[in-house]
Amino acid sequence: MQKEKLRSVRKRKGITQQQIADIIATDVSNYSRKESGDVKIFKDEWDKIAGFLEVSLEEIYEGEETKQDNKFDNITSSSAFGVNNGVLNFNVPEYFLEMQRDLINLLKKENQRLEEELKTYKK
Repeated sequence: MQKEKLRSVRKRKGITQQQIADIIATDVSNYSRKESGDVKIFKDEWDKIAGFLEVSLEEIYEGEETKQDNKFDNITSSSAFGVNNGVLNFNVPEYFLEMQRDLINLLKKENQRLEEELKTYKK
């Protein structure tokens, strides 16, 4: 469910997604997913956003059904992990996962280079 009320008020006041992201201490891509309904906006975030926009919570609040059941639904929640139906869920920022992917690729390349070098020594 898109947060049309929130988006409408934000745009009407000339506020960017980056400004709201800064208020709730997240990155703009995560806030964008919140505004589009992919990621849950928590109560304390709704309160901060309403205060920043200088509107009542009722003016911007819409229900919290997300488009998908995300195990990593929000990096700004108060805990780093939780248990849901016996499954341990971690909130890992996307930028951190991307850095790890880059590092893995770099290590794979280095491993391949070292294997080639080892082959030349064996000859």
